[in-house]
Amino acid sequence: MREGGLELAIRAAGGIGALARGLGISQPAVSNWQRIPAERVLAVEALTGVPRTTLRPDLYPEEGEAGITPEVDEIDLLRAHEYNLLAVLLGRAPTREVLEGLAALKGDPSPLGLAHIALAEAAAAADPDDLQREYFDLFIGVGRGELVPYASYYLTGFLNERPLARVREDLRLFSIERAEGHCEPEDHLAILCEVMAGLASGRFGAGTGADRRFFERHLKPWAARFFADLETARFARFYKPVGRIGRLFMEIEAEAFAMDA
Repeated sequence: MREGGLELAIRAAGGIGALARGLGISQPAVSNWQRIPAERVLAVEALTGVPRTTLRPDLYPEEGEAGITPEVDEIDLLRAHEYNLLAVLLGRAPTREVLEGLAALKGDPSPLGLAHIALAEAAAAADPDDLQREYFDLFIGVGRGELVPYASYYLTGFLNERPLARVREDLRLFSIERAEGHCEPEDHLAILCEVMAGLASGRFGAGTGADRRFFERHLKPWAARFFADLETARFARFYKPVGRIGRLFMEIEAEAFAMDA
């Protein structure tokens, strides 16, 4: 029997198939859920608009509920949300349901906040069929797309090189397994962002400082450069503000981790 939070998410997404497509996983995988897996909560929240406190109240209790306060710092949860946003958008072309959620994004007058507003405006005007073509031209292509979102390629010029092996080493160290239905190499930027979301939110239980180590080893050397390239890519229209958000967020993360050091 499915938990209430999962039922709400399925209805908000427009069905099991729509929820699975938005998350980039197989429909049978979602059909087998009894409740939303911990590592998927923030992505489902971003996709459906159902708050995490409703999706998994055991992991995200309402502040003050039964004297319980969340264990994870609010800033880290916001960081996790940002990483999940990037993971969803880089993992596949956004569906109509995802676009509707993105169109509701708000932002403050900061550069990152303004980038969120630009993304919301782009989402409100976007056509899902056009975005399928844009995503294909940017990241897949005939032969290859305009951009290749893998750490190995950006750092060595080739796929499936040492950077991928290093990612797999750390994923084994954290006991993080490939999600069902995923066939991409683990150094795909969408996967790295999804891992960072889990580390930032404490869902993987990897210990203090694990997010910093993972970021500095696997994202800092190349992710900001990738997002800057996406921001100016020839085929990018909807994805220009995605590139801006990613570039600014990577710069903020790098500066914050440097201050902590």
